[in-house]
Amino acid sequence: MSLFHIVLRNLRQHLLSTVITALSIALAGGLLMSIWIVKQQSQETFTRVNIGFDAVLGARGSKLQLVLNSIFHLEASPGNLNQTDYDYIRHHPTVKRSIPIAVGDNLKGFRIVGTLPQLFTDIEYAPHHTFSLSQGKLFDPNKKEAILGSFAAEQLNIKVGDTFHPFHGLAYDPRNQHPEEYTVTGILRASNTPADKVIWIPLHGLQTMGGHDPKAANDISAVLIQLRSPTSGFILDLMYNKQGNRLTFAWPIGAIVADLFGKIGWFDKVLTLIAYLVALVSAAGVLVAIYNSMAARGRDIAILRALGAHRRTILGTIVLEAATIGTLGMLAAFVFHFAIMATVGTIIRTQTGVLLNVWSCDRVMIWAPLAMISLCALGGLVPALKAYRADIASNLAPIS
Repeated sequence: MSLFHIVLRNLRQHLLSTVITALSIALAGGLLMSIWIVKQQSQETFTRVNIGFDAVLGARGSKLQLVLNSIFHLEASPGNLNQTDYDYIRHHPTVKRSIPIAVGDNLKGFRIVGTLPQLFTDIEYAPHHTFSLSQGKLFDPNKKEAILGSFAAEQLNIKVGDTFHPFHGLAYDPRNQHPEEYTVTGILRASNTPADKVIWIPLHGLQTMGGHDPKAANDISAVLIQLRSPTSGFILDLMYNKQGNRLTFAWPIGAIVADLFGKIGWFDKVLTLIAYLVALVSAAGVLVAIYNSMAARGRDIAILRALGAHRRTILGTIVLEAATIGTLGMLAAFVFHFAIMATVGTIIRTQTGVLLNVWSCDRVMIWAPLAMISLCALGGLVPALKAYRADIASNLAPIS
């Protein structure tokens, strides 16, 4: 009988123990791969997303809050800029293009952002990619019209020609409905950017919405800026952040988001450490499962030895059994991995509009399974050594 057949027989004889141990390995492996890939993808994706702009100008406050609010449509706006501030920056010689936005309303939790049509016609949100409509047409800046990001339209089940009433504030409260009624004229094609989860209306429409402060009818929440050159950023950073004390110039966007990931890096390390600990516990489970079954296997091992099996054959059988359990677990780990990735990807897309690639491949999907199988084989050494040293005579003695 070959080693492989002996291993299969042992696994069948201890099926429940094998399944439970393999599932624990699957969970550990899936968790380890998922944490690793989510960390890699989220950092790469979020530091790359700027929807085509180099900087953001907003009220005095945190640069990170300003970027999260105006680019990712998270957090609250730090405040407003007046029309004079906007006119000055858009005519500044270092600025190539500027797009104002205004926030403060929602539709069932999805943010409504006021802006200019030029955001969708003149801006490349990624190299050689401009926003486009999958259906309908852009809103008229002088009418109560709206276009929806693909994800917002899908979740709200809204199509071209439908109408809606905005709600005041960033959190949905049915008591805060505005009297104005907007007509949906278009749906944006999916861009895998935060723009996908936004409802876009004309800037003037949001500024003059009923219930808003009439004194701030010309105010904006932020200005999205394209610079003429990298040195332009240093000039404006000096003017607004170092010499001025009234407005904040958030630049460069990628570095600011990267700084966020640097600040929460400890959280990634904690999650990774937990995954490693679960992996160690799972490998220990293999050791315990096989070791606890050694008493029942003693007679079988003694018979094999009496029939001529070498000690190293017995040792190899136990180690191979442990490695086989690890292999079965890591095959199932990919199911856990893709399930975790799909869940996390859905949450991230819902919150930010950014879609992670659930099916992407990474080196961790090679080294993690190999490491876990090796760890399991190592865990099988202890019961294997016990089998190696087993006394034939005592195990073949008649059972009273």
